[in-house]
Amino acid sequence: MAGKGSTANVIAAICSLIIPGLGQLTQGRLGKALWHVILSACLWVVSFGTLGWIMHLWSAYDAATYDPYA
Repeated sequence: MAGKGSTANVIAAICSLIIPGLGQLTQGRLGKALWHVILSACLWVVSFGTLGWIMHLWSAYDAATYDPYA
């Protein structure tokens, strides 16, 4: 897997926009993926669907800017 801005990171970011944590899972970061899924579910339930979108965006940003060499 390449560093920031790679095609793999763009695909992971798109996956995370669909399901938070899916992009992190495709990058092989299981712990981070579980964190994003759990936090996203909590935000969707607690805020009745309004704050869940923040988690989608944060998850996509995290996947897009991931650098395995840093």
